Parts: sequence; C-alpha cells; structure tokens
Amino acid sequence: MAIKRSNVRRRHLTSRIPKNASGKRENETAGLSGELLIGNDFLVARLGLGTMRLTGKGIWGEPADRSEAIRVVRRAVELGVNFIDTADSYGPDVSEEIIAEAVYPYPEGVVVATKGGFERPGPDQWIENGRPEHLKSACEGSLRRLRLDRIDLYQLHRIDPKVPMERQLGALKELQAEGKIKHIGLSEVSVRQLHDARTVVSIASVQNRYSVTDRASEDVLEYCERHDIVFIPWFPLAAGQLAGADSPIRRVAAQKNVTPSQVALAWLLARSPVVLPIPGTSKVAHVVENVAAATVALTEDDINTVNQILLN
Repeated sequence: MAIKRSNVRRRHLTSRIPKNASGKRENETAGLSGELLIGNDFLVARLGLGTMRLTGKGIWGEPADRSEAIRVVRRAVELGVNFIDTADSYGPDVSEEIIAEAVYPYPEGVVVATKGGFERPGPDQWIENGRPEHLKSACEGSLRRLRLDRIDLYQLHRIDPKVPMERQLGALKELQAEGKIKHIGLSEVSVRQLHDARTVVSIASVQNRYSVTDRASEDVLEYCERHDIVFIPWFPLAAGQLAGADSPIRRVAAQKNVTPSQVALAWLLARSPVVLPIPGTSKVAHVVENVAAATVALTEDDINTVNQILLN
C-alpha cells in the first residue's frame, strides 16, 4: 500500500528554520520534520512530545524519577519540540504540573495542548465524564496547573456516551468565548462523530490511536486531510511491537543504521503533512532518539517494505 498524498494547503509544509552562511540549518532537530499550522494560528514542528508516561504505574501518581521527567520536557524543548501534549487525567494532574515546572515561563512558540473528559478513581481506571460542569472545572484546573491564562488547544478526551455531544462541545465553546481556550480538538472519534461535531464548533485537531501497525483510523485521517484538520496519532510507536526479529521495519532500520522506532516515526511523517506524532517517554535518551527521527528520509521502496507489516 503506497503512502497517500494530502491535498491540504501547502503552508503546512513550509519550513522556517533559519540557515547559517554555509546553508546548514541552525537547529537540525525537531524542526527538520517540517511544520504545520494548528487552527491557522500556531506553527509547530511536526514532532511533538506526549507526556502520559511522565507519571507513575497505571498513569497514576508521581513518576519513579520526577527529576528525570522534568529533564525529559526540558530536553525536548531544547531539541526544537514546541508542541507538548498532556491531559488532566495523566496522574491525574501530575503531567501538567511537571510540564509547568520544567519549562514555565514557556518559550515563545511553545504550544501546550491538554485534554479533559475523564475521571480517575484509581490506577488504570478511566471513566468518561462529559458533563458541562465537569469539563469547565477540568479546564480551570488545567489552567492553574499549567500556569496559563489560555490553553491554545483543548481537546475533549472522549465523547461521553451518557451526555449529548452538543452539551459537551457547547461547554468547550463557552470556554472558548470566555477566552480560556483558543482551539478545540477531539480524541478517539469516528468520521461520523467528527463530522457531527463540526456542525457545533470548529475542530482544529483529532487525536486517535494510529501507527504503522494500527491503521483503524485511516478513514479519520483521510477526512482530516480533506478538511485541513491536524491529526495527532497517539501510541505512534505501538509500545515496541514494531521490531520483531523478522519485521520489515527492522530490515529498513538496519539498512539505514537507525532504530525501528525512528523508522516508525519517519513513516508517520511521510504518511501525510497533517500528521503530528507525539511519541512519549520517561527517559531523556529516548527523547533524543525520537527527535532524531526527523532526519530519517524514507524512499518509496522503504515505505512499501514497511507497509508489508499489514500484509503479513
């Protein structure tokens, strides 16, 4: 299966990384992945940072090494990452607090996106809560923890089946009107849900699970391409399920002298210019490795080889 090309406006592909006198890029890191616009407002590098892993076991409580978690966020920003994804449910609260401790006051151009819509009664427990009062309270809490006056991208973590979608999105629209959030995104939605949501509010992003080994949201990605919506794949590395002894992705990685994870990220970047991968980690070394995927160029033959994963 060949990589499909997007028909989104070409501004998504612009690169504004300055060159020095020799023509080399000054910051050969995350920005080499290219850039895209979120909601016609925020230009970000196409490799972000996911922060769910900056918490304890079961996405609950403090991480085993808080100092390392803080260094992860700082190092990512140093490497040119300017899109950081989090949620009030990560910890809960812990991830947002670590981000603020690590990089507040935020460098110019850094976008912190967070999510609301879950209650967390315990480790590995996630309960949808889309009641307007909960979403408004969740947003207020995120503003405090992140030390922000406005959240640039606020995403509904799940559409709560117990609450009419119009009421959930209406709460976010009210927060938007109050200036507490700038843009609205969705997470784990179908094409139908996305289409219906756009009749209520403008949707700037969709965050669905998607990777080279999990393409169940292919139709959602294609919808995002057609409508200029940023697509943020979570679980982009499939937690190490990419590198079996005879994996096509391992063969490509060996040929290029890179890691299978770097190939997986490069594949996502090649898949569509609206894709914004957010690999997460709790280790600085892994941040460096993930960002280096921006330098991995895949040929059509490489892409066809990687696509054999779905054919096997």
